[in-house]
Amino acid sequence: MPWKGPEHQGDFPSLGWEVGQWIEEHCVIADGDHRGQPFLLTDEMWRFLVFHYRLKLEADPARYASAWVYRRSQLVRPQKWGKGPFSAAIICAEAVGPTLFAGWNADGDPVGRPWSTPLIQITATADDQTANVYRHLVPMIELGPLADLIPDTGETRINLPGGGQIEPVSSNARTRLGQPVTFVLQDETQLWVKANRGHNLADAQRRGAAGMGGRTIETTNAWDPTEDSVAQQTGESRLPDIHKDHTPPPVGLSMKNKVERRRWLRKVYGDSWWIDRDRIEADILELIEKGEVAQAERFFGNKISSGVSAWLKDDAWAKKLAPRTVPDGTKICLGFDGSDSDDWTGIRAETLDGYSFTPTFNGGMPTIWDPAQYDHKIPRGEVHAAMDEIQRRFKVVRAYCDPREWQTDIETWQLKYGEKRVIVWETNRITQMHASLQRFVVDLADFVTHDDCKVTALHINNARRVARTGERYILGKPSQHQKIDMGMCTVLAHEARCDAVAAGATDSTTRRKVVVSSR
Repeated sequence: MPWKGPEHQGDFPSLGWEVGQWIEEHCVIADGDHRGQPFLLTDEMWRFLVFHYRLKLEADPARYASAWVYRRSQLVRPQKWGKGPFSAAIICAEAVGPTLFAGWNADGDPVGRPWSTPLIQITATADDQTANVYRHLVPMIELGPLADLIPDTGETRINLPGGGQIEPVSSNARTRLGQPVTFVLQDETQLWVKANRGHNLADAQRRGAAGMGGRTIETTNAWDPTEDSVAQQTGESRLPDIHKDHTPPPVGLSMKNKVERRRWLRKVYGDSWWIDRDRIEADILELIEKGEVAQAERFFGNKISSGVSAWLKDDAWAKKLAPRTVPDGTKICLGFDGSDSDDWTGIRAETLDGYSFTPTFNGGMPTIWDPAQYDHKIPRGEVHAAMDEIQRRFKVVRAYCDPREWQTDIETWQLKYGEKRVIVWETNRITQMHASLQRFVVDLADFVTHDDCKVTALHINNARRVARTGERYILGKPSQHQKIDMGMCTVLAHEARCDAVAAGATDSTTRRKVVVSSR
């Protein structure tokens, strides 16, 4: 029979409830004062399980590999939150618990069954890092009810009934990578970078899981966005079949301020009752003393910290979030940055009073084009259609357009809309670009606000200062993977707005009326 249907708004079918109940009945705490006691899940852990094991409404047990809403999941939490023990509990369930969809019971609830021959890998980029999970896993089995179900544990692998196996694997074990596996736990993926073969490791294991209809989970601290780690690639992916569970830190708080630091830690550590916040704070203060504030924010604050080379610092962009509706007919300025096949193409807009936003066209499509979604070829006709609609809907006072690879297109816009409204603005002019960036930083702190465009926020956070002659700088990206194009569009739109206002442009909706008395 099919799923029974929702019992409340937002309800969906998930095997996570059965998996969580199984964990609490079979797994025990591996160490500390509570060693050997039942491993009880926190609310945050329950939530992760329910979403990771979420089922499609039409889930068919005969096609268990495609029954899941999410192909893989990512859990982003600070150090000491409990990722290691929680991962060990999930591995126990994947080994002998009901983690394979088996159909619907008479009440319309999903039921699970164990894998016949589970093949599970615990993975890190170095051998000693796999111990983060494995050292919890063995006593979790040996000290509780699982000892009867999994009697053969060892230092290098665990043999499961029916010929299955759990083994820790690092990137050095090339002969075992890419093997058919039913489940993979990828630990500390913020450390998985190209230099240590982390990218290849992740790709190989995902292929191995796909071949068996299995799935993977990443556990990670917040990453450094200059390193292009596997964690970052997953976190920035726009694919809908990846579940990402990341508790972001509160906006605008300082790790250096004691009161704000305490509020920060309460948010990101949630209901992890075992955390000694005084000890966490001591470690944070030591990092701060050494000037490693960004590292403290990543390790203990769950913050994706941009580091010292970032263009904007201290959540400058996030602090000015103030979404609002811009009515048709409003006077605006535009910024356009185009590419052909590699970088992104986009249009940003700014009102004359300093509200920055991504306009839409064709019924709500954002003016952002990722070439990967168009077979690595920007659809120029679609970009022209977007520009036409924006020009019709709004009163475009001025548009600054970077001509690289789009010179002919911009000339077409100049003929159509006027050379005084569409202006070539070359971003490779160091003096002018530096001045525009500096003005934007000042004005952002003063009066600029913006919409909730996630892509623009990501691109602005990716932007790095690249030093040029004297004190000047321009913007660059940390890696080819990390784009900044919507950030450039935002700066161009603001520059167009500032120059338009300086030339006398005003917003008629906010112009003061002068009333002359008849007396």
